[in-house]
Amino acid sequence: MAKKYIDVMDTTFRDGFQSVFGGRVLMDDFLPAVAAARDAGISHFEFGGGARFQSLYFYLNEDAFEMMDRFRAIAGPDANLQTLARGVNTVMLDTGNRDLIDLHAKMFKKHSTTTIRNFDALNDVENLKYSGERIVHHGLKHEIVVTMMDLPPKCVGAHDVAFYEKTLRDILDSGIPYHSVCFKDASGTSSPQKVYETIKMAKKLLPEEMHVRLHTHETAGVSVACYLAALEAGADGIDLAASPVSGGTSQPDILTMLHAVKGKNYDLGGLELEKILTYEDVLQDCLKDYFMPPEAVQVSPLIPFSPMPGGALTANTQMLRDNNILHKFPEVIKAMREVVEKGGYGTSVTPVSQFYFQQAFNNVMFGPWTKIAEGYGKMVLGYFGKTPVAPDENVVALASAQLKLEPTKKNALDLADADESKSLANVKQILEKEGLPTTEENLFIAASCKEKGIAFLKGEAKVNVRKIGKAEKEKIVCSASSDYTVMVNGQKYNVKSSDKQDAFVINGQEYFIEIEEGCSDEGSGSSVAASASSGGTEIKAGIPGSIFKVLVNVGDKVSKGQPVIVIEAMKMEIEVAAPSDGVVSSVRVKQGDTIVNNQLLVTL
Repeated sequence: MAKKYIDVMDTTFRDGFQSVFGGRVLMDDFLPAVAAARDAGISHFEFGGGARFQSLYFYLNEDAFEMMDRFRAIAGPDANLQTLARGVNTVMLDTGNRDLIDLHAKMFKKHSTTTIRNFDALNDVENLKYSGERIVHHGLKHEIVVTMMDLPPKCVGAHDVAFYEKTLRDILDSGIPYHSVCFKDASGTSSPQKVYETIKMAKKLLPEEMHVRLHTHETAGVSVACYLAALEAGADGIDLAASPVSGGTSQPDILTMLHAVKGKNYDLGGLELEKILTYEDVLQDCLKDYFMPPEAVQVSPLIPFSPMPGGALTANTQMLRDNNILHKFPEVIKAMREVVEKGGYGTSVTPVSQFYFQQAFNNVMFGPWTKIAEGYGKMVLGYFGKTPVAPDENVVALASAQLKLEPTKKNALDLADADESKSLANVKQILEKEGLPTTEENLFIAASCKEKGIAFLKGEAKVNVRKIGKAEKEKIVCSASSDYTVMVNGQKYNVKSSDKQDAFVINGQEYFIEIEEGCSDEGSGSSVAASASSGGTEIKAGIPGSIFKVLVNVGDKVSKGQPVIVIEAMKMEIEVAAPSDGVVSSVRVKQGDTIVNNQLLVTL
């Protein structure tokens, strides 16, 4: 008897890159591996969408649409090239309006996409209706998704087989057009038995010819067992990645799964071990210069308690690493459990996973429930749709008070349509004001990536990838007690400091010194910036990050509670407010500056 053919989608170039490198891999570096994968017999690729859309504009100074077209040229005209979409969020963290959702499907069809996998993190079927309709309208295959995870112990009311059956029945009753069904576990926390029962349920409920597949991650260490359970239950496809971006926070390796099904009645994509070995050798060479975060190749026994997706875990740890607070990660992961328990049980997958992490981060950095993260707050208030269960009433009240928003049951798309700032007409005006062409591609880039999209289109974006050479240089630290050369009003001074942040006095005036990581290669000292300290009320950063906006100038009058600085940290924009009325006497930072915790920003 012939073995059952199992479709294998290679996630290396989307989810693999996202789960290991935070999506930051340059196209010229990896495209040779696409050819190697094609030659190895792979014809189904996840090649874009999800975080691999925004990341190209945010960190790589590359155009995602160009990348997708170049990928198609290599993979061939018959390859099934698949992207990931987040329902009403498409490839953003925020809700798009109907015009933007339609434009998403149109542009992805234009730029080489065959199939769009479409999910809603809340499993709110209302959020899948319009997006699914537009995907099919523009001639794409629609893979509709039920999102999965395990809840922390003692949590009940969602994420069991009965919940997934209700979600699937709601999809069928809604009339949404679709071509295949995926059960997606971004955190890899579902147990093999639950996977088996869920796939078995789906195969009974769906038409016999309907393609059903499972997507999971190795983060919690049970992915191979879950895939075997899914295959035994009748799944028709699974997602795998290639080394070095497989296992750990990513999908199981293709070779690992080929080994796991030896002696079983499954043909994994017609793939051959030796050809996959050759492909993985090429990929290894392509990525040899990239910094591999240690946590990307590990599995964690804590993830089932605090379900952090692999695709978000390393992106978040890298941001913590960049801000020199990686030591906070265990605390944040521990705090995430309570955040999930009180948040209404949305599936821990983007954007909800980021909302969970941001709130846990705030609870660690500012104190438990002292500062509600905007995304988390809007989620529990209903602005992204209906959560599987009602969120904690006290958290809802805190979110409402801090965000100055009332809870809502309005349709998320209707809310987005009513927001004039999200309209394509407004985006077009922004492009025209910047002197940029108002092509459909530019409209989508600017609408989905906002200021960073405009910076890319203006040629002002910067490349921020983590390669080994760069990482080694960043580890060079000046000695604990060193002589430094500082420039003050055009005059050089030699000073001695024993700290990376210190104050010193020149000609009777106190100055603030911030010594950056990395020694200067000009002589024995380091060149750093200094600013005069004039006393008064000091406004300091309560969190490391970068300066997103400076809202005041010297001489401005400000009122207590008025925002003066916006810090970008952990994919959040955090306002820093004046603690009292006053007049701005100095501004110590500028837009784009990297800052550390407790750094002086403004004085009044």
